[in-house]
Amino acid sequence: MFDFSADTGLSKPERYRQLAGAAEALVSGEQDSVANMANVAALMWEFIPQLNWAGFYRVLGEELVLGPFVGRPACIRIPMGKGVCGTAASEGTTQLVEDVHAFPGHIACDSASRSELVVPVLRDGKVCAVIDLDSPDLARFDAEDAAGVELLAARLAGTI
Repeated sequence: MFDFSADTGLSKPERYRQLAGAAEALVSGEQDSVANMANVAALMWEFIPQLNWAGFYRVLGEELVLGPFVGRPACIRIPMGKGVCGTAASEGTTQLVEDVHAFPGHIACDSASRSELVVPVLRDGKVCAVIDLDSPDLARFDAEDAAGVELLAARLAGTI
């Protein structure tokens, strides 16, 4: 039985360091990438407040395919370069979007989402997946969130 819980009194950077450490401990020794993504999606849901979706899209060929997540049903396939996730994957860069309705070509999987943070996961210099976080709040994510999820992505790159 695992009992990972977030300390709400911590600074945002420290909370993300704890999330990354918990994720590493949870996936340590497990080779199944889907199982690892599922557990990390659940951890993100527990550690990061004000979310309505947390999970992964995996790079398969020239598109992203839905991976493990927590939240409402989501789009299954996203073309590379389309929407926030496809842009993050094709450019290999973090996308911090304060208002998804202002993002050109935004793909609305959940009409309740108002802001989004998408971080590419790089393995051997190539994007293998993206971590996608959605919030019903405008401007929910900031540079500290981006840095924290980038840390998580870097630490998980070999396990997903």
